[in-house]
Amino acid sequence: MPEPLKNLYNDTFFDALNTAMTQAYPAFDTQKFNALIFDKNWNTKELKQRMRHITESLHQCLPDYEQAIPILKAASSQFSNTFTHMFFPEYAELYGMEHYDISMEALEHFTQYSSSEFAIRPFIIKYPKETMQHMQAWAKHDNEHVRRLASEGCRPRLPWAMQLPAFVQDPSPILDILETLKHDESLYVRRSVANNLNDIAKDHPQIVCDIAKSWLGFDANTDWLVKHACRTLLKQAHPETLALFGFTPTEHVQVQNFTVSPQVLWGSKVEFSALLNSDKPLGKLRLEFAIDFMKANGKTSRKVFKISESNIKETYKSIEKSFSFKPISTRKYYAGSHELSLVINGQECARQSFLLTSE
Repeated sequence: MPEPLKNLYNDTFFDALNTAMTQAYPAFDTQKFNALIFDKNWNTKELKQRMRHITESLHQCLPDYEQAIPILKAASSQFSNTFTHMFFPEYAELYGMEHYDISMEALEHFTQYSSSEFAIRPFIIKYPKETMQHMQAWAKHDNEHVRRLASEGCRPRLPWAMQLPAFVQDPSPILDILETLKHDESLYVRRSVANNLNDIAKDHPQIVCDIAKSWLGFDANTDWLVKHACRTLLKQAHPETLALFGFTPTEHVQVQNFTVSPQVLWGSKVEFSALLNSDKPLGKLRLEFAIDFMKANGKTSRKVFKISESNIKETYKSIEKSFSFKPISTRKYYAGSHELSLVINGQECARQSFLLTSE
């Protein structure tokens, strides 16, 4: 098994942090800090708990907030952009909510060496107008990490972070920022714009579909952004979005010899195959499969998985694919009847059930 991420906070990490802190603040008490960090509960803490613990321990070793921020800015500059140092922006989140101007400057700085995408969100909630004005300015910043923060920080449904309910309800305050960044020279930034739009699509599909129509066709970079932004809409078979990318109904395609493993042992793979046939070239096809997973309550929950996208000039295509039921942290499997469907251009074209067993 891979090493748990929480173990990145090891002796080597804290040696480097202590060095950076004492360079920035010679009065920094490394013995006190180490004693606070490695308390009796340290070994039981997970990744985010360790990050929060570091933030709180730093707070006990630093002067008041206005004096602490310049120290932390100097120390944070000693590290490359990495999630392990997100306790720097978290410091502003925990202790700087009443020091808005200082905190905004701090988050702009910290994000260049870690990421302020989580820490900015409480400020958006408490100071929505002022913070979004800051983010509008950050969208034109010279540094790509700051420009990315302008988009990533206001994603309505940023994973592992608090939601922004106002933007889930009405994403319009975000759209000018995304418009500013849509042709950004950095893929890092453009990917964030696409992810932000994908978040919006989950609650406002038509808004994102309309944006996609207006942005598509400018250049290859923007076309990639639009396609990535529409990935949820395509999985949901949103008709206008499918048509926008040329995935039209496929009445001319016949599915033959569709077979699915009738019984699958928990931890192994379900295998399926099919032959697509037509009396003319198959054309542009988005091929997916969907599994209706058994849940603990006996109901099912559907997940859609992409197989391929291509413009097929032949009149036939064979499909052979499998899905592993090996345990993963993001999904739990339950024994019982499941169903597997073949989806072509958003339309379910074949379906068979199979049994997942624990022994």
